[in-house]
Amino acid sequence: MQLTAHPWHGIPTGENAPRLVNAVVEIPQGSRCKYEIDKASGILKLDRIIYSSFHYPCNYGFIPQTYGDDKDPLDILILTSLPVQALCLMQAKVVGVMQMVDGGDADDKIIAVAANDPTVNHYNNIEELPKHFFDELRHFFEEYKKLENKTVIVEEFGDKTQALKIIEQAMAFYKENFGSK
Repeated sequence: MQLTAHPWHGIPTGENAPRLVNAVVEIPQGSRCKYEIDKASGILKLDRIIYSSFHYPCNYGFIPQTYGDDKDPLDILILTSLPVQALCLMQAKVVGVMQMVDGGDADDKIIAVAANDPTVNHYNNIEELPKHFFDELRHFFEEYKKLENKTVIVEEFGDKTQALKIIEQAMAFYKENFGSK
């Protein structure tokens, strides 16, 4: 891998994908800044400051060399004991998925734990996570865009099996659209 690798196209999904994936953090836990990878350049750009006083409840990023139904890399929420710097590449152990609709479009969020964080890496399945975590995620994603007059609906939380299928589909969809890297 060269140092000038595009974060989406130049980094592999991971040798043990879909169970253990590479994740690129775009937004550190606790941030009110909505950062996104610029698809053309690979540079991290500020999309907006969240209009409300909400902050991201966990690290938010994407899985390289995946392509979701929303025509973006597949989103991933990574639990860690501390916020992780934007553009950090980390290994994430997949435990489940949050399925939601954002502005009328399906927008899955893979839920994972940092493989190298002993505070959370003992979690293997979504059912093991605290109930409050789900309440907090649902509340954040359903409320943070209201001041922008946008609607987000969290439909359900799915298990690891469902998440792995979504990742496999996103990897295949990436290959169909961009070829093998």
